[in-house]
Amino acid sequence: MAAPTSAPATAQADSTALQEQARRHLWMHFTRMGSFGPDHEVPIIVRGDGCYVWDDHGNRYLDGLSALFCVNSGHGRAELGDAMAAQVRELDFITVWSYAHPRAIELATRIAELAPGDLNHVFFTNSGSEAVESAFKLARAYHRARGQGQKVKLIARDIAYHGTTLGALAATGIPALRSVFEPLTPGGVHVPNTLSYRWPEDRDPLWAADQIEEAIEFEGPETVAAVILEPLQNAGGCIPPQDGYFQRVREICDKHDVLLISDEVICAWGRLGHYFGCQRYGFEPDIMTVAKALTSAYVPMGGMIASEKVYEPFGQDTAMFAHGSTFAGHPVAAAVAMANLDVFEREDLCGHVREKEGEFRSALESLYDIPIVGDVRGDGYFYAIELVKDQETKESFNDEESESLLRGFLSGELYRRGLICRADDRGDPVVQFSPPLIADTEQFEEIVDVLRPTLEEAARRIGHQESGAGRARRSP
Repeated sequence: MAAPTSAPATAQADSTALQEQARRHLWMHFTRMGSFGPDHEVPIIVRGDGCYVWDDHGNRYLDGLSALFCVNSGHGRAELGDAMAAQVRELDFITVWSYAHPRAIELATRIAELAPGDLNHVFFTNSGSEAVESAFKLARAYHRARGQGQKVKLIARDIAYHGTTLGALAATGIPALRSVFEPLTPGGVHVPNTLSYRWPEDRDPLWAADQIEEAIEFEGPETVAAVILEPLQNAGGCIPPQDGYFQRVREICDKHDVLLISDEVICAWGRLGHYFGCQRYGFEPDIMTVAKALTSAYVPMGGMIASEKVYEPFGQDTAMFAHGSTFAGHPVAAAVAMANLDVFEREDLCGHVREKEGEFRSALESLYDIPIVGDVRGDGYFYAIELVKDQETKESFNDEESESLLRGFLSGELYRRGLICRADDRGDPVVQFSPPLIADTEQFEEIVDVLRPTLEEAARRIGHQESGAGRARRSP
């Protein structure tokens, strides 16, 4: 981490005031608000440029998480701000309820041209959770329009995160996020995910896909509306699919007249080296949900993209998909998204990820000699390191140990050393990385330079005396 710059007295006073105001008035999301006090400041980020951000004390941090998997084209791109200003001068706002405006039309057309197959119809939302909520409603409405109104259930995977609204929570497979808000929207059914790290060696690689068919048959195909899956599952630590997994799931969904929703709120817009994650793994869903990096998070925007089959019942006569929100498709957001996609094309960000992902993976795999590094997994610019007590047995940590390791040490120490990443235990404990798509060798080296001493210290804290006890590299 760069040394803090000298701050004038007025700046220090402003920082003190911001700390007090933040603790008193700003209710942060998924945050233990009681943890902040005189000895534990609220992290206040005041500036960003490229792969880096700076706090209110002048300290620089490598944004190894792209804020939250979303600042894909990097911080501080003035051209995106210029697009906002130009749009406000032309048209500040008009809703897309029964009206249209040029930017929404242009953006929908551009997205449809980028999307695979016949995913030609773009329904804008304001966030990823709204996109998932919309897709859930669309799946139900689609079947009802075809005289199959009993098809209402949604199949998702264990530990998967699909959003926080009540409908999206029905798909989210993380008990701690669901239990305090129950009863949820009915119809959520969960099946095993594709995390094969601890699978028996003789397990069929497509076992997890076949579990989806078992669930559909158990629930009754006449009651199941859709299967929703992330191409590469976020929660649980960047869980990739097995070869052929999505092709098998596509066959299962077609066999049972069930829609396949690809939740691409994270995986779209270059994160896996393609505009859409489904392109990375070679399958075509019926509906895609997107958000986050559509605008590189410069303003909020999301959406779902529907196939011709799904759109057809709502595109004729007096039919209507009775759903929407005031600000969806906002002209300013659409203008920023167009400018952001210009950056993607001009700088070939997807191609850059494909070119450099092997180097990124290798940099993280160089940490296998640290005895608590159990598994390195992911694709593109989206990776996780799973932490274990013992590399050979793959023994994990209990809840108390995980709390002490992740929140008691790693989260704060990594940040103190100048790296923003995610220490997460929604599942077994992992550290996740999703740097901006402009990241290169310098940033990979910086990530490892921070990780190595921090993970070695964590290993010593749990009783490993020498990091050399770990593997030099993972066996294939």
